Amino acid sequence: MHVRPFAALRPVPEAAPRIAALPYDVVSADEARQVVADEPLSFLAVDLPETAFEPGHDPYAADVYEKGAELFQDYGDQGLLVQDPTPAFYVYELSNDQGAMTGLVCLVDVADYERGLVKRHENTRRAKEDDRVRHIGALAAQTGPVFLAYRDETPEGDFLREATELSRMLGAPVYDFRDRWGVRNQLWAVSDPEAMGELEWRAASLPCAYIADGHHRAASAARVAAERGGEATGLMAVLFPAGELTVLPYNRVVADCNGLSPEGLLRAIQGAGFVVAPAAAPVQPDAPGVFGLFTDGRWFTVAVGPELAAEVAKLPPAEQLDVAVLQDRVLGPILGIGDPREDPRIDFMGGNRGLDELAASAGEDGIAVSCFPTSAAQLMAVADDGALMPPKSTWFEPKLRSGLLFHRI
Repeated sequence: MHVRPFAALRPVPEAAPRIAALPYDVVSADEARQVVADEPLSFLAVDLPETAFEPGHDPYAADVYEKGAELFQDYGDQGLLVQDPTPAFYVYELSNDQGAMTGLVCLVDVADYERGLVKRHENTRRAKEDDRVRHIGALAAQTGPVFLAYRDETPEGDFLREATELSRMLGAPVYDFRDRWGVRNQLWAVSDPEAMGELEWRAASLPCAYIADGHHRAASAARVAAERGGEATGLMAVLFPAGELTVLPYNRVVADCNGLSPEGLLRAIQGAGFVVAPAAAPVQPDAPGVFGLFTDGRWFTVAVGPELAAEVAKLPPAEQLDVAVLQDRVLGPILGIGDPREDPRIDFMGGNRGLDELAASAGEDGIAVSCFPTSAAQLMAVADDGALMPPKSTWFEPKLRSGLLFHRI
C-alpha cells in the first residue's frame, strides 16, 4: 500500500464537537434535517445541502451543491476552521460502550485503488458517484474519509499499534470529545518527519486494504483524480486493523408476506431447508446460520438445516454469507424479492436500532428478519475472491465521523 501524510483543513477544537457528524449515507434526509435543526453547525448541513431546502427539492439540483459550498465557506468565514501548516498523519480513535477502534488517517494513492490493491466487495451506482463527484468539485475538498481495513494478524499489522503509542507519547490529542451519539472521538497529529517516514514505510508492507464502508466515496475520489490529477490523486481514508472492527447485523424488513398466510410462510421456509421453532422472546441470533423471524406478532427461530448447511458449505464465499442464503432461499423464491437493491417492498435496518424497533417496522402485514453479523474475515474473503456481497451485508459501529478532517484539492 502507498500512503502519505497531508496537511488537513479541520475545525478548531472548540467547534469540532458541534461540526462532527455521521456520514451522509447512513441517515435519511428527514433525520439529517432534524440534526441540523438541533445543531446548525453539523456537517450534515454541508454533506446533505438539500436540508436547507423544502422537502421535495431535487437533491441533485445545481443550487444544492452551491449551497453546500456556501455553508462550507461559512465555516471559514466564522473562523471555525484551521489549516495545518505541514503534512501529517492523524491517528483517530473512536470508542463507545461496544469497544474502541484506532485508525490511521492518510492519503492512499488512487493508483492503488485502480490496480485493485484497495479491494471492493460492492458495486456502486453511477448516480451516487456523480453526486459525490459534484460535491467534491463544489467544495474543492474531499470531506468524507473512506473506511478501510487491513489484515493485522501478521507482524506487519502491528505498525498502527506502535503509531498509537507514539502519538500518545507525543502529547495531548488535537480532539478529545464525546459527540451527540455517545461516541468518544480522539485524534492525534503525527508530524515528526522520522515518525511519518516510519509509518509510510511500514504501511508499504501491507499487500492490500479492504473497503469496509465508503465505496461511493472511493469511486468518486478516483474519478476526480482522473479529471484533475495533482493533489486529487490522494484518496482520503482511515486504515483500521480488521481485528478491532465491531460489525453489527444488518437486518431485513419485508412489507408483506407475498400473499402467504403466516402458517403458509413458515411451511415454505421449512420446505426450503430450514428448521423453524417458536420463540418466547425476540431472537438475536448467536451463531451463523441462525435467524430470527417476526411475523403475525410472534417471533420464531429459523436455523439452516443440516442438508442445506452441507450444500451451502460447497458454495463460493459470497454465497455462503447468511444474508446471501436468506436472499437466495427465502426472500427471493418465497417472498418474491428479486433485486433487493431496487425492490420497494424490502428495507434494511442496522443492528444498532434494536429488535423492538425491528419488529415494529414490520407492521401488521410484513415480516422482520434478524441476522447474525457478517464478519470482517468473511468480507475480506469475498473481496479476495473478486466477488460482490449482497447489498446491506455489514453495519460497522462506531461509524466514522465526517467533518473532522478535510483534504483540499
